[in-house]
Amino acid sequence: MDGGYGDSTRSVKAAGAEPVPGAPVAPPPIPAAAYHIPADEDDTLDSYGRRSNPTWRLVESALATLEGATRALAFSSGMAAITTALRVLATPGSTLVVPADGYYQVRRYATEHLAPRGISVIEATCAQMCEAAAGADIVLAETPANPTLDVADLHRLATLCRRRGTTLVVDNTTATPLGQQPLSLGADLVVASATKALSGHHDLLAGYVAGSHPELMAAIERDRLLAGAVLGAFEAWLLLRSLGTVGLRFERQCQNAQALAMLLRTHPAVRMVRYPGLPEDPSHEVAARQMRRFGGVVSAELADAAAVHRLVQRSDLLVGATSFGGIHSSVDRRARWGDPVADGFARISLGIEDTDDLIADIDRALR
Repeated sequence: MDGGYGDSTRSVKAAGAEPVPGAPVAPPPIPAAAYHIPADEDDTLDSYGRRSNPTWRLVESALATLEGATRALAFSSGMAAITTALRVLATPGSTLVVPADGYYQVRRYATEHLAPRGISVIEATCAQMCEAAAGADIVLAETPANPTLDVADLHRLATLCRRRGTTLVVDNTTATPLGQQPLSLGADLVVASATKALSGHHDLLAGYVAGSHPELMAAIERDRLLAGAVLGAFEAWLLLRSLGTVGLRFERQCQNAQALAMLLRTHPAVRMVRYPGLPEDPSHEVAARQMRRFGGVVSAELADAAAVHRLVQRSDLLVGATSFGGIHSSVDRRARWGDPVADGFARISLGIEDTDDLIADIDRALR
């Protein structure tokens, strides 16, 4: 941790601008597409909004600080960040490993857009990642995986990848940098959707890539410039504004998730529950070694799709919505999107409601 500070202190410091006398404490957004260009053509200055923006620099500095990276690059969505990193890394003839139990759109992008370019795509679950890394050029691991919440052993995976010269990219969306820091465990890059817990209000799309290899980060920045998957200045400002409170929000979300997992583990209406924070969870041992917090998402299997719908209908606090990490607790039946899970599989994202209120409401709705 920076200076030994706790999560909320780190978040507040990361989201603040350098103190300048006479400047506002909370930096305002700077929405600009064009800038005055001096006659000496100084390339270090802002010139065009797709290339650079002062608000980007503030939010990217904050994200790099939280991830323990030397640099971060903001993107228009988490998928924009992931696909840019994969485009830069995966060249024709290379072998790419993607999560079989992670976000389904990543698999679709790999098979529909990268495989036709001559890239061999291998799908592997968290448990299979180390074995699949043999002979791979790039490994993309998502841990905890969305929506199964399985956890990959990042230290072991990073050691194997480094030994073989394989580039390891870790999707840190579910854990957030307050729950896990993959770069410190040996990953080469972190990719994530800031749409989720970091922004935390269900009102913006954003993503980022973080790392400490200058040449690799420069290549990713170049691809962003050419492809144009940039984050709007106002969205960057909203994200920066949200980062100041992520320590408080994520702490409550993790607290609520732990309490809900404890309720569901013996609930008669629940067939199965997954949460890395449960001592009996298959991933708990690995998660306890590499995660500081176990996250704000719980997965549970109810009897069928109708049972998931009844849960939402009977609850006063749960909303039916996809995505996760917001201040409102929400439920998403993942089979509807094509995830290989049971019809009654529900991903429950815990918000910042009072724990006792939330647990009582869900218990009542299930009964």
